[in-house]
Amino acid sequence: MNQQQKIQNPEMQVPKTPQMSERDFLNDQLSTEKYMTSGYGIFLNEASHQQLYQDIAGIFQETQDCQRQLYTTMFRKGFYALEAADQQKLSQEYQQFSGYSNQFPYQQ
Repeated sequence: MNQQQKIQNPEMQVPKTPQMSERDFLNDQLSTEKYMTSGYGIFLNEASHQQLYQDIAGIFQETQDCQRQLYTTMFRKGFYALEAADQQKLSQEYQQFSGYSNQFPYQQ
């Protein structure tokens, strides 16, 4: 990958020891939030009781927000890197997937 296309904050240094580091704890928390969000999403798709659905929907949103905050924290500390998108590749993908829309049984 071209280094100029990498989007990343300076990585916070963590000690290389057998003990869990801040990065390990954040990663564990983020994985847990992702797992919980997935489970709540399945529940919401299958819930038949309206009040229970609304309660879990609120918990789902709080969990989703927590997941996003953890990701943002990890990105800010340099634990996540993104690759800048190539404009030509974006245009090609857009054209490809735009063509799929005419296969839908309904039109927008």
